[in-house]
Amino acid sequence: MAMKIRLARGGSKKRPHYAIVASDSRMPRDGRFIEKLGTYNPLLAKDSEDRVKMDIERVQYWLGEGAQPTDRVARFLEAAGVKEKSERANMKKAEPGKKAKARAEERAKKAAAPADAE
Repeated sequence: MAMKIRLARGGSKKRPHYAIVASDSRMPRDGRFIEKLGTYNPLLAKDSEDRVKMDIERVQYWLGEGAQPTDRVARFLEAAGVKEKSERANMKKAEPGKKAKARAEERAKKAAAPADAE
C-alpha cells in the first residue's frame, strides 16, 4: 500500500484548517485516512506555536514504514528537524514560453533600432 503523509482540508469557506494525516495515496484528499498525526492552521501568525502541531513519534513511525510526505508536510518536518532539508524542483511556471520570449526580443530590437538611428 502506497502511504502518504499529507494535509486533509477542513474548516469553512475562506477559513481553512488542515489535519496532517497518514493515508493511502489512492484515497481522496479529504477522504478516508488511517491516522491523524497533527494539525495546521494557516490563519495563525507564522511565529505562533499553535500554527503546526504534530505527533513527532507517530510521524517518524510512518516515515519508517515507507510513507512519503507531500511537499508542504516535508517543509513542516524540515522545520521541526525530523527530516533533512532536500533539494526542491524549481518550477518555471512564471517563466514565459518560447513564443512570448521571441516577441519580447522583437520588441527590444525595434525599440533599439530608432535609438541607433539618432
